[in-house]
Amino acid sequence: MAGTEVVGDLLARDRRSRDPALVTPDDRERTAHDLITNAYKAANVLRYLGAREGSTVAVDPTPGFHAALAFLGAAGLGAAVRFDPAAGVAAGDRVAVVPVGRERSLDPKPGTNLAVFGGSPERAETTHWEQELWSENPATPPTTVSPSDPVIRGEHGDVSHRRLLDAAESVATDRGIDAGTRVVVRTTFADPRAVAAGVIAPLARGGVVVLAGPAGGAGSAAESSTGSDPRGDLAVVDEPAAEPPEPTRIDLGSLPEVVRQDR
Repeated sequence: MAGTEVVGDLLARDRRSRDPALVTPDDRERTAHDLITNAYKAANVLRYLGAREGSTVAVDPTPGFHAALAFLGAAGLGAAVRFDPAAGVAAGDRVAVVPVGRERSLDPKPGTNLAVFGGSPERAETTHWEQELWSENPATPPTTVSPSDPVIRGEHGDVSHRRLLDAAESVATDRGIDAGTRVVVRTTFADPRAVAAGVIAPLARGGVVVLAGPAGGAGSAAESSTGSDPRGDLAVVDEPAAEPPEPTRIDLGSLPEVVRQDR
């Protein structure tokens, strides 16, 4: 990943192309141009809601289009992402991005802005994520981000841009992820290694991120529509007993931990 120091480098304008980059659980395909442009829009929505360099954005961990956009947009801004909205609201994170069905269960205090996707919010103070996203300017927000800055906050510590990219590079090299390789995420984003292996590695190598989610979870709509047919070349899983239909699996338990903040 020569020349890639922070996650936002993967969103450079010269990386936009008509090649496929992401497939959502409902089997909709987005090109690299679509994904990067929409990540810019997501960054601007988050900035409008108060996210800045050094702040934290809580995002629903279920793999999906808007969760991926919120992560990439926040990373581009220099904000860290916590894939645990309830913990984020409790901690006073600047923004929380969740499915509309979770709006009632969250009661953010002043200083935390809530945005929901998948439908219109009930509360006037809650932001309708898609409505703002599609109307937003796709310009790149100016930021200064360091490789040692945190990009993911977790229960056991922070993960810096450098460590996430290094972990992705290691997985991509070991598993032969290259242009066109389809990596299926069959777990949640709650484990930073799932983000490294399932999102960053294919994006950095020109591959395709395929969001499926854990069997029986919120991401299982794709499972029911595809049956046992493989959706890609490799599957990222977190259960030792999991038997994905893809020919090769990446077991998170076999990957080294990435939690540790650079100093």
